[in-house]
Parts: sequence; structure tokens; C-alpha cells
Amino acid sequence: MIKQSLYFGNPAYLSLKKDQLVIDQIEKEATITRSIEDIGVVILDHARITITHNAMKALHDNKAVIISCDDHHMPSAIMLPMVGHSEQSKRYRIHQEVSIPLKKNLWQQTVISKINNQITVLRKAQKNTRRLEILVKRVQSGDSTNIEGQAAAYYWRTLMGDDFIRDRYGDPPNNLLNYGYAILRAMVARALCSSGLLLSLGIHHKNKYNPYCLADDIMEPYRPFVDLIAYQMYHRQELESFLTLESKKYLLSIGQMDAMFGKRKRPLMVGMSSTSSSLFDCMTGEKRKIIYPRL
Repeated sequence: MIKQSLYFGNPAYLSLKKDQLVIDQIEKEATITRSIEDIGVVILDHARITITHNAMKALHDNKAVIISCDDHHMPSAIMLPMVGHSEQSKRYRIHQEVSIPLKKNLWQQTVISKINNQITVLRKAQKNTRRLEILVKRVQSGDSTNIEGQAAAYYWRTLMGDDFIRDRYGDPPNNLLNYGYAILRAMVARALCSSGLLLSLGIHHKNKYNPYCLADDIMEPYRPFVDLIAYQMYHRQELESFLTLESKKYLLSIGQMDAMFGKRKRPLMVGMSSTSSSLFDCMTGEKRKIIYPRL
């Protein structure tokens, strides 16, 4: 079932009544409701939004993620349930005992999947993919020769032009990419939490200040989906390149994009559960491959 992503960019009062999220739209003086069990993501992007504790509790009980935005309207905080799986302590122990060789193998799979999706983005943009097709065959265990970085340099230059620099604080379309990646990160974190995995313990990322190392690892093959949307918005001028309400809605559609997960086509947000559960199965030795999306 596809979960809804709800964006609130105006004053609102959010409460709970009979398993329904009651949305009082203050400026419109109107009230609407949404079923709690149908909600996957809630984005709060206005200083005059109030949400009751009962509403937050119900959202967390149904494994929804709540995203809070800063004064620049960029996602700045993620709220997830503390317990995402009934066997969470057991799964934490298994996660912590994963061997270094297995982590390197999982990272190799991740980088290969990411580059393959980057190749598809370039093809859809009618760009040359030959360099990436060569590089993806050279990815070693743990990506010891940093093929990911070499591929990224060619990918961004080819997709966005020679003058483009991928930078968090850079010129557009960096703003589109930043917003899309932040939403994607929250969705991936939600799926990993539901599988009982430890978000701070990555398979590659190790920054001691980062509580979402695993999410940053696993979202890598998903990034090209955001890249494609940002490319379409910026270069084909489907929407304004700055972050308007319409552009945010467009970027929020990332969860509903279809992708192939193995032999099945699923929306990204639904398929993320396949990725997270297969990752855990790899950690236990039940499987050998992570089920990543193919663009």
C-alpha cells in the first residue's frame, strides 16, 4: 500500500480523532481528515503549526516519520519511533556483529547499484554513458579505489553541464537536490527503523557526529531518482528552479515513483521495505544481495 506524504506549509492545528488525523486549516477556516494508517511522511514547514501529542503518538505507532523544517524551509529534523520492530534488541546485536568483509561486500553492491541508476538517468537525459559503463565494472569490495567518486565527477558534469558544482550551499539546482535528498533520507530511515536496524551504524559511513550513517549508505542507489526529477525541473523548465510550493510537491512525489525491485515494479516508498529487510537478511546470511531499486 502506498503511504501518503503530507506537506503543511501554512498555519494548521493537527489533532487526533477516531484514528483520523484532523487538520484544521486556520487561514482557510476549513477542516479535513486523513486516516492515520495511510500516512507515511508528515512535513511541518511553518512556525504556526501545532500538533498534539496524541496525533504524534498515533503517527509513530503507525511507523510514520515526521519531518520538521527550518527557517529556510529545508528539512532539519526527523522524528522516528524508538521501537520500529518487535525483535529490535536482537536485530541490533546482529547488526553490531556484522563482519568487515561483509560490510565491504554490501558497500560494493550499493555503489554498483547507484552507478547503474546514474547510467539510466544519463540515458533518459540522452547523455553519453560510456565512461560510467566502464567504471561500474571496476567497483571492488569496499570500493577501495573510490570508483563512486570518479563516477560522480563524470556524472554531474555530463548531466548538469561543465559549470555545475554539486555543493550543499551551491547554486540551483543544488537546492532542488538538497530538498529531495532530505525527503529521501527520511523515507529510507523510516524503512530501516521498521526493519529493526541501528541507524547510526553504517556499512560505509562512519562519521561519529552522524546519527543516520546507515540511512546515508542505503539511500545512495535511490539518489538518482531525485537527480532525474531535479534535472527535469531545472533543464526542461517543468517547474521553477527555486523552492516554491509546487516544486516541493513535485519533489515529494519521489515516494510514488515506480521502480523495479527484483522482478516486481513497486513505488519507491513501498519498495524501501524490501531493501531494508533484504539488508538484514544479508546480515544474517539468509541472503547475499540487497534488493535495490532499478530506475
